[in-house]
This record gives sequence, C-alpha cells and structure tokens, in this order.
Amino acid sequence: MVKTCAYWDDAYSNSAYIPDGDCYPARWAAAAAEFRAGQPSARLDQAYGLRPRERFDLFLPDAPPAGTLIFIHGGYWMTFDKSSWSHLAAGALGRGWAVAMPSYTLCPAARIDAIVRQMAFAVEAVGALVPGPLRLAGHSAGGHLATRLCCDDRLLSEALAQRVDCVLSISGLHDLRPLLATSLNETLKLDPEAAAVDSPALLRPRPGLAAICWVGGDERPEFRRQSALLANIWSGVGAETELVEQPHRHHFNVIEDLARPDSQLLARLLS
Repeated sequence: MVKTCAYWDDAYSNSAYIPDGDCYPARWAAAAAEFRAGQPSARLDQAYGLRPRERFDLFLPDAPPAGTLIFIHGGYWMTFDKSSWSHLAAGALGRGWAVAMPSYTLCPAARIDAIVRQMAFAVEAVGALVPGPLRLAGHSAGGHLATRLCCDDRLLSEALAQRVDCVLSISGLHDLRPLLATSLNETLKLDPEAAAVDSPALLRPRPGLAAICWVGGDERPEFRRQSALLANIWSGVGAETELVEQPHRHHFNVIEDLARPDSQLLARLLS
C-alpha cells in the first residue's frame, strides 16, 4: 500500500491524540513565566548571534555549577521559543547544574540546516560562558537538533565537543525523510538531499558519545519508531545508546520529568 500525505500527516499529529492537547502550550507558557519570576539571578536574553531570535536564557544554581544542561525546544522547527520551557530547568538546577535554553529562527524564515548551525553557535556561546561538562537535550524537533550537533561532522569546535559526552533526545525526529511526504514540508521546504544531510540516523555519532533516546509509551507509533531507529543504528556505529519507552506518557507530558530533580530521566542524563 502506498502511504499518502494524509497517512504521514496523521503519523506526526500529536494534539489530536492527546486529551486536551490544545491546552498544553498555554500551560507551558504560564508555568515558565512563573518559574522565571522566581529566578532573580537568571541571565535572560543572552545573545549568541545578531538575529532577533539568536538568544538564550541561562539559569544558575546557588553554588558553582557541576555542569551545564542545554535544552533545545521543539515545535517542528516552526513554533515556540525559549520562553515556554523555563520551568523545565528546575530539575537540573536542583541537582546543581546550570541550564541554558536557546531560541532559534523558525521555518520558513530559516531552513533546518540553518537552524542546526544556529544551535551550534548557541552551544559554543554557552560553553564559553560557563565552564565544565555539557549535556545536550531536546524535545521532538529539539531532539533532532541536539543529536544532529553530536554527529561526527564537526559542527562544534573540537574543544567544545570534548565537553559533550552525553545527549538526550526526548521523542526526537532522527530521520527527516518521512517529513517530505507531509504537509509540514510546505513550511519546512526540505528536499531529499537536505533531509538526508541533516538526519542523525543517517550520520555517525562522535566517538565516545552516549545517547539516550527517551519516548513516551503512549506516543504515536512514528515517534516511538524514530527513537528506536536512532538507538539501534547508533549502537552499531560506536555510540553507547539507551532506548527508554516511559509508560503512560505521551508527546506533551513526557518532558515533565525534566522539572523533577529526583527523576530517573535526569539521573541517567546527569550522572
């Protein structure tokens, strides 16, 4: 059976399969704003480039940080910014880590390859500001960006890349080729070559990298497949990979454990 655009659109649809799915963005924004209001020492809107959205927020623990977690937001590369996710920094802060959250130019104003380069600049800027180990994490399209930065084609400087030994992709998109058959591509403007070049599942990870592919057990089958795909392929080309399907979690609540210092998710990422 030939899989149509309608099939692939449904495969990547989340809100329609999550109770009150349309309510989550407003909840995230409210929780994030309340969290920022309680962080007087936060360094907000730090520039990593000249474009309006080339900014990151940095949250610091009370003591010198054990390292820095950089969280990259999702939204199919075309929605959201750093301001909706601030509350997710609470977990790593509680474990003594700094947390940086960058924004990036959204499609169609930028194509995915340009967003990848923006995130490389953001990670370099954060690394220059805060010393010590770095961990990269991202959700959905952010999971794609986080793992893409850890591929063995030197997007990050060697000195900076040596500080990143673990990446967490939460419900990430690791093979972009199926998106060519979706209506999303009217905005993403991917072609077959661009989809292949920026698909982490088609690239090699940096040597010595550990990769955690975390996905909700109640997510759409395509997101579970994408997570299993990267864990499978990268384990065969040198990465230490782990696939976790967290029971009773869907695409929108699977990120909530980032806000809990005692969560299994953060224990695996920051240990």
